[in-house]
Amino acid sequence: MRSWEKNVRRVVPYTPGEQPNEPGMIKLNTNENPYPPSPQVLEAMRRFDTGSLQLYPDPTAGSLVKALAKRYGRKASEVFVGVGSDDVLAMCYLTFFNSGKPILFPDITYSFYDVWANLFGIPFEEQPLDDNFCIRKEDYYRENGGVIFPNPNAPTGVLLPLADVEDIIRRNPDVICIVDEAYIDFGGTSALPLIDKYDNVLVVQTFSKSRSMAGARIGYAFGSECLIRYLNDVKYSFNSYTMDQWTISCGAAAVEDEAYFRETLDKIIATRIWVKKELEVLGFTMPDSKSNFLFISHRSVPARELFKALRAEHIYVRYFDKPRIDNMLRVTIGTDEQMERFVTFLKEYLC
Repeated sequence: MRSWEKNVRRVVPYTPGEQPNEPGMIKLNTNENPYPPSPQVLEAMRRFDTGSLQLYPDPTAGSLVKALAKRYGRKASEVFVGVGSDDVLAMCYLTFFNSGKPILFPDITYSFYDVWANLFGIPFEEQPLDDNFCIRKEDYYRENGGVIFPNPNAPTGVLLPLADVEDIIRRNPDVICIVDEAYIDFGGTSALPLIDKYDNVLVVQTFSKSRSMAGARIGYAFGSECLIRYLNDVKYSFNSYTMDQWTISCGAAAVEDEAYFRETLDKIIATRIWVKKELEVLGFTMPDSKSNFLFISHRSVPARELFKALRAEHIYVRYFDKPRIDNMLRVTIGTDEQMERFVTFLKEYLC
């Protein structure tokens, strides 16, 4: 080892979903929305003054923050924005998880959680999901340095009832509890109202899934004015200009188009219900997903084999070679046409 390597920070990085670019492919591996952003986003792009790019963007992302505050009935001082929910969550780790006690999150969950903990030197303990891939709220009743979990969970799609979410928060008054709601719009009830009742909760959401803007990288959090102020202090100490002018403008436009937002959600939910029924007939089992994906396992054909067979047909799904879930595939819900092709292939392959 060279002498300077002794001082290098070494981490095992997060592995993002594959981003293939092939003609005619069906991309169902990264939980992107199959529909384009709101037409109002396209209009905002057309109206955008490119001459303004010579100037720094608003470090507060004021127009986007105000749009989110109005849409969700909050004060602007209760809203924090970042470059995707990953950026928001990383800022939360840096800001709030500094007690030296282990933070708690599920053992099967978003795989960035342990990466951030290792990167920032934060101790952590994984709490095992039960045999039905459900979070056991009782596992989070003990002393800890903070709590974070997705709801619905990923990659399982299982929703924790709001009463159980509140119970975890209520029993952890001395630490920050983060509810990661990347998929909440696809069938769950948000924990957002709980920020009025508890000063230690942050609710994090994203534009990447339900608002069809994964490529724009917009995430946001709701919390008490005190928590948001602490987050902004860390953000401005790290990088004052985290979001560009174009993204701020397009994000605000997306929030204003509630009708289109609801329309695309309804399409995805309806398709998810249809695909689940078709897969069950073919011998698949899966948790009851309240997200924009299904977490599936076949009764006789190994997941790895199905993954390779689908890939050979340029149908991309997500396979996790990890304990407890190495016989599962995560399948994003695409358009009706995409999912019909997916189901048709499985029918032919399994028969």
